[in-house]
Amino acid sequence: MADPSSYRPRPGEIPDTPGVYRFRDEHRRVIYVGKAKSLRQRLANYFQDLAHLHPRTRTMVTTAASVEWTVVSTEVEALQLEYSWIKEYDPRFNVKYRDDKSYPYLAVTMNEEFPRVQVMRGHKKKGVRYFGPYGHAWAIRDTVDLLLRVFPVRTCSTGVFKNAARTGRPCLLGYIGKCSAPCVGRITPDDHWDLADEFCDFMAGRTGTYLRRLERQMADAAEEMEYERAARLRDDIGALKKAMEKSAVVLADATDADLIAVAEDELEAAVQIFHVRGGRVRGQRGWVTDKVEEITTGALVEHALQQLYGEESGDAVPKEVLVPALPDPVEPVQQWLTERRGSGVSLRIPQRGDKKALMETVQRNAQQALVLHKTKRASDLTTRSRALEEIAEALDLDSAPLRIECYDISHLQGDDVVASMVVFEDGLARKSEYRRFQIKGFEGQDDVRSMHEVITRRFRRYLAEKEKTGEWADGESLTDGGQHADGEQHADGAQHPGGGQHPGGDAGPGGQAGPGGQAAAPDDGEALTHGPALKDDDGRPKRFAYPPQLVVVDGGQPQVAAAQRALDELGIDDIAVCGLAKRLEEVWLPREDDPVVLPRTSEGLYLLQRVRDEAHRFAITYQRTKRAKRFRAGPLDDVPGLGETRKQALIKHFGSVKRLRAATIDQICEVPGIGRKTAETVAVALAGATPAGPAVNTATGEIMDNDDGAPETTADAPGEPVSAGTPDERRGQER
Repeated sequence: MADPSSYRPRPGEIPDTPGVYRFRDEHRRVIYVGKAKSLRQRLANYFQDLAHLHPRTRTMVTTAASVEWTVVSTEVEALQLEYSWIKEYDPRFNVKYRDDKSYPYLAVTMNEEFPRVQVMRGHKKKGVRYFGPYGHAWAIRDTVDLLLRVFPVRTCSTGVFKNAARTGRPCLLGYIGKCSAPCVGRITPDDHWDLADEFCDFMAGRTGTYLRRLERQMADAAEEMEYERAARLRDDIGALKKAMEKSAVVLADATDADLIAVAEDELEAAVQIFHVRGGRVRGQRGWVTDKVEEITTGALVEHALQQLYGEESGDAVPKEVLVPALPDPVEPVQQWLTERRGSGVSLRIPQRGDKKALMETVQRNAQQALVLHKTKRASDLTTRSRALEEIAEALDLDSAPLRIECYDISHLQGDDVVASMVVFEDGLARKSEYRRFQIKGFEGQDDVRSMHEVITRRFRRYLAEKEKTGEWADGESLTDGGQHADGEQHADGAQHPGGGQHPGGDAGPGGQAGPGGQAAAPDDGEALTHGPALKDDDGRPKRFAYPPQLVVVDGGQPQVAAAQRALDELGIDDIAVCGLAKRLEEVWLPREDDPVVLPRTSEGLYLLQRVRDEAHRFAITYQRTKRAKRFRAGPLDDVPGLGETRKQALIKHFGSVKRLRAATIDQICEVPGIGRKTAETVAVALAGATPAGPAVNTATGEIMDNDDGAPETTADAPGEPVSAGTPDERRGQER
């Protein structure tokens, strides 16, 4: 625990101007970002008697080890910079709204030749029009199903669309009139685009025009005694009205507004947002946050506005935003919203009428969301706290291990040996911190030696970061040359200190490998980082620079001894180590002959099991990915400087590797994007490669003609080799 007076700036150092400030901890992580109209007055509030500070503010200033600031010209610039730094650094003490789910949107891909209507989640894409968010995906599908009678826009996937175009036969929706079938040319691209544009206009609230047009067409058809056509138009009108009934009118027609309500107590706050477009509630969403400092309702509203509109622009920011309390001061926030929209935005508190009544409804939703969140979290938070306390007590730790790292080794009979590192913070998985390693320091199967290598590489990097930031007390270099021997490469592709070639080619969770190995393909997606990759500058949260309080290894005494030996060799003595053996779920400690046996009902044991199982899942998924990639590899993969796009272009042009191998350099140069130097490299590489032998179907004995040089695969296991034994037996060979 740091004394704030130890890093308090001297009097007169802090400017009396607008700006943004950052508190950093002893590891140079940014733990809090704030803005101020006057930096001098705002920062002075943090360096007062600790007894007068809010408990969580007190925790923040005692966790911090330094403070720095950046001066800006206006309060609007301070607001923008604060938002950017919060998104970049992810400070642990800032207000962070947590969506309890990924809300689905109704999206129309107007950036495609044939726009498609579909359900989308996650980050918004340029050129796609979004409507919502909706509470449930089925609500979107019900609405779309009704509207397709009138606006038969394409809803099929790219694969279905291309298959229909190839066969000349539309899908079922094309036959029943719920798709205009642009895939087979029933409608021109321009007409289909206009149809999608009309669909967007209707969803945006401009409904009266289409209803009146259909009613006029129905009346004309009836006068001309075209009763079947009139009946179809009548049903279309009914479908549109039914779709409109799903979002009741709450405000005057053509009103576009967002209503934000906040329900809070001393520790947490819940935010609810209703999106009103065209006078109707088109979407609803909610967030919950921990109040990590003493903060007013107006400040919570300001953070909610940053979260809601920080990545939006244009019509996504409505003309009117109704809130329960105004930020102080309100002018910079209102000016920021106006800049994001490109026209005036009204930010105010509703005082009377329909808008105030609707705000009361939003407020009730916020209160219910807070109660529901507390009901769900109470037991979960209590359980996690008890689990960490039980682990600390069983392992005789000084405090609860708030950060736990677990390591596992995976291989298939000694081939493709890899390792995983998973991170749990406060008892919850921190998937953005996961890392993967390739074991290339030696050949063969040796779990103990592999564990020693992984722990050494991981914590050598940690020490390199300490040396880089000046935290190393001894001031000695890690290697004789003063460079970091590992030189891992993370998901952002930036080479980290040392620049040396990593013997194992570590891969970050984004799937990039270190320079020592092939790029690791992403696994099932659960370990991928969310949001943009971060550069290797001080304060970024996704790095190897932060030490755990506890290292858990998957294994017994030998693996634990190897991990402890690696830490001892690096001179690290403040990190606890334990191992969890699968057979009897025993917890092993270094230099102990007998294991620690936790009760089967222990929450601490359950947490260690979850950590161990997650490490095993992450490792074996990576190992299978590497193995599948190795079996799918062809001779073009070994051509230096030849990327995936140009490889596909070559295969598409020649049809197979066999024909490409027989082609001349001039013929290879005819492929778009292939220059003469690249063509010569391809020709030399293929000339030196040994053509693959014929593949044999082990079930029938038939020799398969495989002229592209790639191994044969089976239909039930794409990319996997045909192996003896049952699937269960093959899985049993994996570690």
